[in-house]
Amino acid sequence: MFETGVNNIGVSLRNGTAHINVWAPDAKSVICRVEKRGADIPLAIGKYGYWYAESDALKEGDSYRFQIDGEPYPDPASLAQPEGVHGASQIVDLQYPWRDENYHPPALDKLIIYELHVGTFTASHDFSGVIERIPHLLKLGINAIEIMPVAQFPGDRNWGYDGVFLFAVQHSYGGAKGLQQLVDACHEAGIAVILDVVYNHFGPEGNYLPNFGPYFTEKYSTPWGKAINYDDAYSHGVRDFVLANIRMWFEDFHIDGLRLDAVHAIKDFSPKHILQEVRQLTDDIIAARKKPHYLIVECDLNDRRYLDPLQNNAFAMDAQWIDEFHHALRVAAGEEKKGYYKDFNGLEDLAKAYEKAYVFDGNYSTHREKFFGTSAAGLSGERFIVFSQNHDQVGNRMLGERSAALYSKSVQRLMAMAVILSPYTPMLFMGEEWGTEKPFQYFVSHGDEELIEAVREGRKAEFADFQSEGTPPDPQATATFNTCVLDWNEVEADTQQKMLNYYTKLIKLRRELQASGSFGREQLAVEHDKEKDSILLTMGSGKNQMLAILNFSAETQSYEVDGQWKIMLDSNDRQWAGDSNMGDAVDSSVTVASTSGILLALVSA
Repeated sequence: MFETGVNNIGVSLRNGTAHINVWAPDAKSVICRVEKRGADIPLAIGKYGYWYAESDALKEGDSYRFQIDGEPYPDPASLAQPEGVHGASQIVDLQYPWRDENYHPPALDKLIIYELHVGTFTASHDFSGVIERIPHLLKLGINAIEIMPVAQFPGDRNWGYDGVFLFAVQHSYGGAKGLQQLVDACHEAGIAVILDVVYNHFGPEGNYLPNFGPYFTEKYSTPWGKAINYDDAYSHGVRDFVLANIRMWFEDFHIDGLRLDAVHAIKDFSPKHILQEVRQLTDDIIAARKKPHYLIVECDLNDRRYLDPLQNNAFAMDAQWIDEFHHALRVAAGEEKKGYYKDFNGLEDLAKAYEKAYVFDGNYSTHREKFFGTSAAGLSGERFIVFSQNHDQVGNRMLGERSAALYSKSVQRLMAMAVILSPYTPMLFMGEEWGTEKPFQYFVSHGDEELIEAVREGRKAEFADFQSEGTPPDPQATATFNTCVLDWNEVEADTQQKMLNYYTKLIKLRRELQASGSFGREQLAVEHDKEKDSILLTMGSGKNQMLAILNFSAETQSYEVDGQWKIMLDSNDRQWAGDSNMGDAVDSSVTVASTSGILLALVSA
């Protein structure tokens, strides 16, 4: 496959010399202007639309802009935007005194992922606040955090999906050095870092890319407008841009994995899809660094090609989020069947999700009005990431309510068991572990009044399919953001401590199950008891056999079990703020409280 050979884009410092590389295929002249000194550095045109220069006039901390045919713009590959998305770019030296040379991230099947948003995770709204909470994550049993996007966005309040400078770490979070310090601290504690990245669109404010080159194409449309140009004329420059960004995260920031946002919205009919190039680049980096790096995708297609190997002309991503598990679980727990929930039949589909991963594997979807999906047969369980809530599923509710604001404590504990004892890779959403009721609403801090109003109207229209009453919170209001910031004082309350202890115990049990060899998709037998609104999960065999009973009914249910069993966990136990006191063992039958679950280990058949 033809390649330009370009690896470094933007301005990079090497041994005190600035190397400047800008893609502007239609430009007649490109000049790098150093702001405070007024120095101009002319660039020379090279191959494939790249302009290049070397200079000793640029130093770390200098502000600069590129003049494209006389018009000044920030650098598309800027490493820092301290004055925001409309301001000058700033030179940053990404050299860092790493202490993690001996760190290796956990294997994919051992990950316990914790999704967080830097701005609302703590009251400091930055990377240092995350570092302060590493002891909490360790005690909980977390070994990987997944950070929502940190590419520079307008203002200082945003989910991160409006990023327009993919190489610049959000300045209000602490910038490049702050992220490097966070990764280094996590690695020192044995925690991997997964970063959410967006390659399907750019944000609407501060997007100067079209002034440099054809970063977009009119061949396709996406929910955000024109598609990013991965296969049209001059697409080589766009592909170089994305691949250089991935290289930066892995090499300069030591990120352990990337979560690629909504890859179904990446439009590419090239003979080699951009995701295949991403896979090959990542494999090269793994070989060079001798450490694993994971590629995780959000995908709405139930298409196994995203996971199948390159030799099958597939994309070979390591894992994918699986929303269908979430949807089936929520309907089983009582979620009203509106919007995309209309497609799901609660426990019946949850049982299928446990067994097949994809609920829609070629069957008919009434919501989509078509036959949908492929079989996930043969794909191991760790390649599917499951959750009872995440930023999307909470934040895309009109009021951003978390599970704790919607369900009883017993249902919350039951859903946690359903996720953490699944054969898939579990992910928690920040604050879930102590049952916070703090919402996670949609928030922005745009500077354009027309755009602000458009976002407000868009939020109102978004909930039409859910027939929601009322008005969404104003996404531009500072109060909306402040409402979402976690209150860590909550953790000290007795009820929250019991929920936190329950999650900690669940995670510990998952690790013990994995160590016993009785855990995994291949060792799982699923039974849906329709009369008792329950799911029974049998894991392993012989002396390592385990049985999880998930009772979603509103009644206490009794179940016959062959042999003698030890109670490993009862979600309704008093120590978790329930009201059961069953003891340690059961023989021939077991009683499970309403909306509760129990985990049993076989003692003798």
